[in-house]
Amino acid sequence: MADIVPRWEWRTFGTEFAAAEERFGALVPDMVQESDETYLLSPASDANVKVRNALMDIKTLVEVGATGLEQWRPVMKASFPLAVDAVQAVCAELGVASPTSFGMAVTLEQFIPPLAQRGVRAVAVHKRRVRYTIDGCMAEMTDVVADGRQVRTVAIESEDDARVLGAVRSMGLGGFANISYPRGLKSLVGMAAES
Repeated sequence: MADIVPRWEWRTFGTEFAAAEERFGALVPDMVQESDETYLLSPASDANVKVRNALMDIKTLVEVGATGLEQWRPVMKASFPLAVDAVQAVCAELGVASPTSFGMAVTLEQFIPPLAQRGVRAVAVHKRRVRYTIDGCMAEMTDVVADGRQVRTVAIESEDDARVLGAVRSMGLGGFANISYPRGLKSLVGMAAES
């Protein structure tokens, strides 16, 4: 994944988004997708670590720009069972010690209990994503159910931070806080960060 270019992302969570609801409603979606994923939420890290399509999928925060936009880079898409070096990489992203009792390959079912002992919570997430293109940016309005709790998230992303900011403003979202997926899910499920 070395040739992957990081993208600037803006995202928020809530139940209603005022004028943005009408503006999104007036657009023709590019596609609608539904998925079931498992997010691994750590009190020690806000890394974006999830299992999607039977792959361990990690995005890491590269930087937070002066405008508050976050730049994220995909760093892993690995099949299960995970090799020991992949297990160590996941644990490093989550900010927890890596289990030493595993053999050469680790299934998700083997991995979850020792992560839970380290405070990592596996959260079942269902998403219904409606995807759009806005001012050259990828955008989505997504209904999320996480551990039975519902929320909506809106996201706009691009390799060009100025385009993201322009699209956020043009959609009437400038007054909403930028909140990453891990932070939004932690808030939704009542998981506090370590102080």
